[in-house]
Amino acid sequence: MKQIFDFLRKISGGSLTQKQVDAADKLIATAYDDVTSMLGITLDEMHVSPSGIDLICNFEGKRLMAYDDGVGVWTIGFGTTIYPNGIKVKKGDVCTEAQAKAYMAYDLKKFELAVNDAVNISLNQNQFDALVSLAYNIGTNAFKNSTLVKNLNAGDYRGAANQFDVWVNAGGKRMQGLVNRRTKEKALFLK
Repeated sequence: MKQIFDFLRKISGGSLTQKQVDAADKLIATAYDDVTSMLGITLDEMHVSPSGIDLICNFEGKRLMAYDDGVGVWTIGFGTTIYPNGIKVKKGDVCTEAQAKAYMAYDLKKFELAVNDAVNISLNQNQFDALVSLAYNIGTNAFKNSTLVKNLNAGDYRGAANQFDVWVNAGGKRMQGLVNRRTKEKALFLK
């Protein structure tokens, strides 16, 4: 997907508007649906869109040397805390950009699965992307047991959206970075 968006950025003069990204996402999703339909493949699970991946990457940032996330959790790449082999990230660890991308791809599958498993009502792509971003940040257990998911499964989309505002603390302290992230996730969810 990155190659597609890199090409689109190139032919548009270096950058894309959000409207262009959304249109490309829709076109890609439609093409994907057409191909899976033609091949007789049915998929019940949703997957995060390229713009959803970009959103998460922008929030997480890219760090090729392990860092303390501010509450004592060692993190590397685009927010990876546990490597695909199950070993926790530790102080002094380093990775390449390719490894960081591979770790994120692995992590995304886990969080997509968590959202697909926890939510039992229909979502649009924006809602799914926002929920995966939230789960990626707060963890699968916190996400699955959240009031947000309970409200959503009860059909209360507005009540679920308002729950994004609850997840703004880390280590017992309100973090402006989390306030900013939740504001954007909530807006995407409501889009």
